[in-house]
Amino acid sequence: MFTGLVEGTAAVVASRSERGGLWLQLDLGAVAEGVGHGDSICVAGVCLSVVALDGPLASFDLSPETLSLTRFSSVSVGQAVNVERSLRAGDRLGGHFVSGHVDGLGEFLHSHTEGDYQTQEFRAPEAVARLLIPKGSVTVDGVSLTVASLPRPDHFTVALIPETLQRTTLSQLAVGDPVHLEGDLLGKYVLAHMERLTASGPTAGAGPPPQA
Repeated sequence: MFTGLVEGTAAVVASRSERGGLWLQLDLGAVAEGVGHGDSICVAGVCLSVVALDGPLASFDLSPETLSLTRFSSVSVGQAVNVERSLRAGDRLGGHFVSGHVDGLGEFLHSHTEGDYQTQEFRAPEAVARLLIPKGSVTVDGVSLTVASLPRPDHFTVALIPETLQRTTLSQLAVGDPVHLEGDLLGKYVLAHMERLTASGPTAGAGPPPQA
């Protein structure tokens, strides 16, 4: 589990296809502190497990399933990605609950800059769009963000402060770039519950209370 408060960016050191999947190595820099074999790292919004560690260099194995839902199959050496270590029990939750399980690829549409601040607009796939509400949470490439507006049912905007622009890769996006999107985890459970109730009919769950 993560918070979406990105700790920094890591450079892709190497990548290669292996057994139908992908082997990826990142230079975590200072984020490598306290990281061990088997630990989870949120990489551009995707939860990956460390399979090898050599100083700040961390290696990961990406399955065909992960590659089918993300843009990692086209990752390039030198590319920067957002990284965050997993949440520890007792830590402050400054963002929102982020699982690192990407729901789909979105598309960066455009940005508008006002001074040091920037508003960005994205297109979201149906799996994410149905979870979006004004002032709700969404994860873009691992960054916990608040939905500023919904110009269209499948479009959303976010307002970025200078700290976010400096600390993450969002300032480097070009029009048309794909981004990893994850809808709000709590919203998923609420939506799934409501859909089950609707499918079961208005009397679902009705009846006398259980006897002791």
